[in-house]
Amino acid sequence: MPGLTAVIAAADVGSRFFPIGKTTPKCLLPVWSRPLLSYTVADCIAAVAERIAVVTAPGECTRQVRHFLTPDPEMERYFTACGWQHKYAPIATPIAAETTVIEQPRDTGHYGTALPPICAAGWIGDDDFLLVSGDDLLLRPDQGSDLADLAAARRDAGTAGAVAVAVRPSDQPLRYGVVQHHSGTRARPLMDSVRAWNPGDRGHGTAHINISRTLLPAAVLPYFAAVQPAVDGELRATDAITAFARDHDVLIQLIRGSFSTAAVPRACTPPAAPSHATPARRADPSTPQGAASDSSPRRTAASSPAAVRAEADAREAWLYLFTFHPGTLTL
Repeated sequence: MPGLTAVIAAADVGSRFFPIGKTTPKCLLPVWSRPLLSYTVADCIAAVAERIAVVTAPGECTRQVRHFLTPDPEMERYFTACGWQHKYAPIATPIAAETTVIEQPRDTGHYGTALPPICAAGWIGDDDFLLVSGDDLLLRPDQGSDLADLAAARRDAGTAGAVAVAVRPSDQPLRYGVVQHHSGTRARPLMDSVRAWNPGDRGHGTAHINISRTLLPAAVLPYFAAVQPAVDGELRATDAITAFARDHDVLIQLIRGSFSTAAVPRACTPPAAPSHATPARRADPSTPQGAASDSSPRRTAASSPAAVRAEADAREAWLYLFTFHPGTLTL
């Protein structure tokens, strides 16, 4: 399979995680012993991505992401001198892809999920590219890769693009876009549109939801450039992909793994530790990682409902950072 290009959208400032979000980009928040971005990069490499661009917010966010992706010989020498080689081992092996960091400016007057591919358009060139959210986590218990499956399914179907979806119950409000589709040639589901959940979806059992993982040709870039702001002012990637799907076949591919989001701190409950993890840099993907601390933050007295709510938000965000496991997440 020829190599792909990947664009990881990681410019979200993580306002729901403030004040932690002010000092640490959301894509670098820890999920057990690794930053969230590490899982996303590993999944792109599993899908044979040879070039990876991480689109970040400007300033400190860009510096931190670039530092994470770049070898640090001085730090490695220090760890070696201290006898800590085993601690440095997870990042000692260079990432198996060419990586770059692209700043997404804040002074354009626009925001939204359509901006990362717009910012990266010159870097993408004429390549097919994976567009992946840096806010989410997609893991497989069999250590497979749904991004790799997406690339293979699109190649086998011969479609212009492919969109990964997850299944969720439709009888409750969904914060993700609902992907509508029809049966195309060979009975393969093809995308029609992505729309917001509405009460009329109740009673339909399940819905296919957008999980912000797509494989698209460079021909989609003019559709992104032409996107108009939604009612809330956001430039949405799903609007560009929907417009592209009106003119081209876009395959719908159901994931096999567990999908969860870092967008909302209260999206988890305290879980058990994951049995394994696969760093993007590690040569042997079966090597287990150490577990994170299982202690809990100390509760403090609160004198008002707002203070109680703030304390609960902070506590649940803390649980997300240090006891996260995708199998326990609820949407």
